[in-house]
Amino acid sequence: MPYNIVLFEPEIPNNTGNIGRLCLASGAHLHLVKPFGFEISDSRLKRAGLDYWKHISLSIYDSIDHFLETHKGKPMAFLSSHATKDYLSIDFEDGMFFIFGKESVGLPERIIAKNADQLFKIPLHSEHIRSLNLANAVGIVVYEGLRNLK
Repeated sequence: MPYNIVLFEPEIPNNTGNIGRLCLASGAHLHLVKPFGFEISDSRLKRAGLDYWKHISLSIYDSIDHFLETHKGKPMAFLSSHATKDYLSIDFEDGMFFIFGKESVGLPERIIAKNADQLFKIPLHSEHIRSLNLANAVGIVVYEGLRNLK
């Protein structure tokens, strides 16, 4: 699988379902970091993922520290609106992990500070918006990554 999509404490089941569908379509592995803002059996999660959810390659972690320890030393890119580098400057490589924060507040400050050299953003061209929808942001990064691998 070319990429790994990591959702830190996802809050909206529809976003997670849509991202799961995107992972299946792009060949990516989905990693979910607890706690969730919904039950994994939530019908909205399944509805957004349609009948594809059972085919999604999925791992679940009890905490961000558990995830980071499990995948220590692997190539990672952390996505945050607080980054200074554009996502187009990511050195995309096969098997890379893309880490996205929770919908309401993004990644924790300690994770941002510790990984500043691997922090990237999707530029926004209006001062009237704080961020993109999480599922849209994941789609932008994953498909740019796939384009770069070709």
